[in-house]
Amino acid sequence: MSVVRIDPVTGGRPVPSSDRSTLLGVTGEPLADIGQAPRLLAQAALNELRGNADGVPPGAELLVEAARLFASADLDGESVDDYVNRVTLGTGLTAATVRLAVADLVQEIVALPETTAAELPVTDFGSGFRTRWVPRGRVFAGVMASNHPVPNATWVQAVYHGYSVLVRPGSRDPFTPRRLVAALLRAGLPADRLAFLPSSREVGEFLLRKADRGIIYGGRQAVETWQGDDSIAVRGPGSTKAFLDADLDDTLLDHLVTSASFDGGTRCTNLSAVLTTRPVAEVADRLARRLSTLPVLPAEHPDASLLVLDARRADQIRRQTAGLRTELTDHSARHDAHEPFVRLEDGSLLPRPLVLSADRAGHPAVGTELPFPFIVVAPWTEADGTAPLRESLVLNLLTEREDLAERALLEPTVRKVTRGTVLPWTAVPGIPHDDNYTQFLLEPKGVVSGDIDSKAGRHLAST
Repeated sequence: MSVVRIDPVTGGRPVPSSDRSTLLGVTGEPLADIGQAPRLLAQAALNELRGNADGVPPGAELLVEAARLFASADLDGESVDDYVNRVTLGTGLTAATVRLAVADLVQEIVALPETTAAELPVTDFGSGFRTRWVPRGRVFAGVMASNHPVPNATWVQAVYHGYSVLVRPGSRDPFTPRRLVAALLRAGLPADRLAFLPSSREVGEFLLRKADRGIIYGGRQAVETWQGDDSIAVRGPGSTKAFLDADLDDTLLDHLVTSASFDGGTRCTNLSAVLTTRPVAEVADRLARRLSTLPVLPAEHPDASLLVLDARRADQIRRQTAGLRTELTDHSARHDAHEPFVRLEDGSLLPRPLVLSADRAGHPAVGTELPFPFIVVAPWTEADGTAPLRESLVLNLLTEREDLAERALLEPTVRKVTRGTVLPWTAVPGIPHDDNYTQFLLEPKGVVSGDIDSKAGRHLAST
C-alpha cells in the first residue's frame, strides 16, 4: 500500500508536526508517516477542549450516524478496504478479524443507550424525586493499545456521555481512532470536542494526569503506575482461565480451543490457562493436537485465523517462549509439524499455537498472557482452593460444583465468571467487562422538583 501521512488533529483540522516517525508493517515495509504531537501541542489541545467543554451529550443519533460512516464511508480519502488493509499490515491481525472488529465496534456504539440504561440503577423515586447521572468531569483522555480495534469503543462512550475527548492512539494502530474521529466529525460532532494526538508514552501520561477521567491500555507497568488512581480505568493484560472438572469430550475441547484461538488469540479475554482435575498431560496433548491444525496463512488471506508479527516483535516473543519451554513441558512440539515461528513469503512471521503444562497450579507461568493462542495447563487439587483461580479477567467454570462457583464469584480479583461452554467474551448490555464502566464515567446527582410528596420528602431528609 502507499504510505499514508497521519498528523495530529485538533479543532477538526490536521496539525502538521515536524517530529515524525515511520510505522513499519509486519512485512517490514513502511506503512504510515506519523506526525508526533509534542507536549506543547497536547497542552494546547487540552486547553481548547477544556475551554469549550460543557458536558452536554451529543445525542444517540449522531453516534449512530458516525458508526455508519465508520463502517461504510470513504473518510479522509480512505476507503473501508484501505482501512482494513492498513490495520492488518500494522497489527498483524487477520483481515477477517479486522472486518469483524468493525462490525463489533458499530454494534457497541449503536447499543450505547441500551448499555447505559442497563448499567445504571433506577432513577425515578416517586413524584418530584429523581436521580440524574452526569459526567464526573469535562475532559477524558484515552491512551489506546494496538492489540485489537474494539477497545476504541471506550473513548467513544465517553463522547456519548458528554465528555470532550483526547485520544492517544496505539503505536501500531493509529488508523482506527483516526477513522473514528473523522466519522464523528462528519456526523456533526463539534470540532472542539475531539483531539487525535499520536505521541510518546510521556505525552500520553501527561494527558491522563491532566484529564478529569481517562483509560489506559497497557502492560504490567501501566497497571502498576495507574491502578491506584480512581480517575483512571486501567486495562492491563487480561488473564482468562478455565477450571476443567469434567471429562474432556469433543464439545468441551472445541470450546476451549475456540476460547484460546478466536481472533488469533489477541483478545484480552482469550483463554490462557486451564486448571484441571483431569490428567494434565492428556488434556494438554488434546489441546495441542487440535490447535496444531490451524493453518499457516498470510494475514490478508480470507481463511487466515492466526496473528502475524514483524521480526522485532517475533524476536521478543521467541525469547519469552524459549524461557517458558525450558521450565514447562511443551506439548505442541509433539503435534505441530511447523517451526514455532513460521516465516511467510511476505516477510512476516506467524507464531504457532503453543500448549505447555506445569507441574503445579501455583506455577508462576499460569496466567501468562501472550498475543497468540497460548495455554498453560496445570493440575488442581482440593488443597489448592481458589488461589490459582485469582487474578482472572474471566474465569470459565466447567464444573458442577456450586460451592466453588460461589467462592470464585466472591473473589475480588475475579472480574467475571462464566459457566459451561460460554465463550469468555459473551455478554449483553449491563454485563460488565471489568467493573461498571458507565458508572466510572458518570456520577449520580439528586434532583427534587416542586411537585413532591411531602411525607416522602420528610422521610428522606431524616435519613
